[in-house]
Formats: sequence, structure tokens, C-alpha cells
Amino acid sequence: MYLTMNRFKVKPGQEAAFEAVWKARDSQLPSVPGFISFHLMKGPAREGYTLYASHTLWQNEAAFQDWTKSEAFRMAHRGAGGHGDLYAGPPELEVFDAVQSLAMAG
Repeated sequence: MYLTMNRFKVKPGQEAAFEAVWKARDSQLPSVPGFISFHLMKGPAREGYTLYASHTLWQNEAAFQDWTKSEAFRMAHRGAGGHGDLYAGPPELEVFDAVQSLAMAG
């Protein structure tokens, strides 16, 4: 598995607007080959920003790379640059390959 994570520093008082942008977007992810899951997580408030992270789990790196080159990616990110007033800096992309996986017994 392959995890992509973006960290966002959201300006104080802009949290609701940031969340609304994410909830309203047409992510396209459920129809993308190799997509497993997505989570938008709210972290702690710090001096000058509230930390958020998006986690997207993929079957492998190739599935993620294919997504970034797709029309679905362009559609999902259309207009993303128009919300710069919400951020206290650019997002930080981090990527990880799975080394070990555990799951809850069903």
C-alpha cells in the first residue's frame, strides 16, 4: 500500500471555510483505479494556525501517479488555488510505502 498525506496550516478562524471547501469538492476518488480510502483530519490549534492533514491510501505508488496525471485529478483540483486566504503557508506533501499492515479482526 501507498499513503499520500498533505498537511495544511489553516489560519485561525478559517477552519469552517476550509472544511466547507473540502466537503463541497467533487473529489473523483471513488472512481479512480487503485484508490482505497481518503480521510481529512483536523489536528491541534497552534500559534498562528490549525493543523489539518489529508490521508489518501492507494494500492501502490503507480495508482497514485496515474491519478495525478488523470483528467479526474484536474477536475478534483480545479479552482484549488482560489482559496489561498485560508492558509498560513503552502500544503506539505508526504508519501509513504507500507512496511507493515495490521487490521481489526472482523
